Amino acid sequence: MTVVTVSEGTRVYLNFSLSLEDGSEVDTNFGGDPVDFEIGDGSLLPGFERLLFGMAPGERQMFTVAPEDAFGQPHNDNVQTVSRSHFDDEEALEVGLVYSFAEPSGAELPGMIVSFDDSEVTVDFNHPLSGRTILFDVQIHRVEPVELH
Repeated sequence: MTVVTVSEGTRVYLNFSLSLEDGSEVDTNFGGDPVDFEIGDGSLLPGFERLLFGMAPGERQMFTVAPEDAFGQPHNDNVQTVSRSHFDDEEALEVGLVYSFAEPSGAELPGMIVSFDDSEVTVDFNHPLSGRTILFDVQIHRVEPVELH
């Protein structure tokens, strides 16, 4: 019997955790059921997905993922100043709060308030983990070929 390893055309069942370099955990599903996805379906960022290639069921590895292969570097043009009038007068603004903004397409775009005064609010639309090195701990439970229909 041939062991199927993670590659194009496979469905992967795994547990994972994402942590920052200081050890603080960002997300995990260890202690719960494994999640599954098909390689290339967009469930994982390509930089994380590539690391899994060649792994077999039962394997567990810890990877250090550079910002360029994770959530990217922050871009100054993703920090925007908007009029205070875009927010309800009753809304208590706080630095660090994440608000959801409607894009012209109707999609929701999260942005974090970095500063504000009576007339303007500065919002950072960069991913909160941009510029951060991520520790990616992954355990592969099952790998199976995707059946082509």
